[in-house]
Amino acid sequence: MDNALRLLRLFGRQKSVRVAEAGREIGVARSTAHRLMQMLQYHGFVSQDPESKVYAAGPELIGMAVSLVGGLDLRVVARPIMEDMVRELGETAHISVLRGSDIFFVESIETTRSLRVGARTGMTLPAHGTASGKVLLAWLDPDEVRRLLPHAKLAPLTDRTLTSRRDLEAHLVQVRELGYAANFGESEDEVRSVAVPVRDTGGNVRAALAISAPPSRLDEAAVAGVAAVLKEGAARISTVLPA
Repeated sequence: MDNALRLLRLFGRQKSVRVAEAGREIGVARSTAHRLMQMLQYHGFVSQDPESKVYAAGPELIGMAVSLVGGLDLRVVARPIMEDMVRELGETAHISVLRGSDIFFVESIETTRSLRVGARTGMTLPAHGTASGKVLLAWLDPDEVRRLLPHAKLAPLTDRTLTSRRDLEAHLVQVRELGYAANFGESEDEVRSVAVPVRDTGGNVRAALAISAPPSRLDEAAVAGVAAVLKEGAARISTVLPA
């Protein structure tokens, strides 16, 4: 396994690799290097030119690289627009993606106000208890939601969290109709949030754009107006987010 990983690192440094070169790089016989290359080829991590016999990165390795770059693209594309949202709304902004039944905060930008919700970059939270998570779940196929949340009872994060999958599913229908989701202390007692979907240029929901605020600055009457501003921001991200 160690030698196979060392070979993959070699493909990160150069476009093509010959078997003899691979053997020298990891300090094994040519026959051993050949077997390792065949194993990597079988799993799609490398491919071999039938004429030159030179190996290059395969579809699996390229797909992983594209996926990682796509995640970076989201952060890079979203950040200046998130900064605009912070200035306009005066609250902390987040952009999140779905990871299984959790959301992962790709980026957060804090407001400069002394009383504020802190940054969440790199954190995860159960999707069913957050505005961003509910947005991301709402645009999934219902069967996929049930696959991600296989139990009828959901774990409470606070005493306001929806703990019935049936109730959550009904709520997700409302989220799709409204085009946004709100969270009033469902994940943290003193945090309220509003989130909207972010689509790529192909129309697929890729992320959720949200703001979070203390309860004193975000009541139910303000939610629709906040959502309208966030939708404008999400539309701007969508125009440059690759499919």
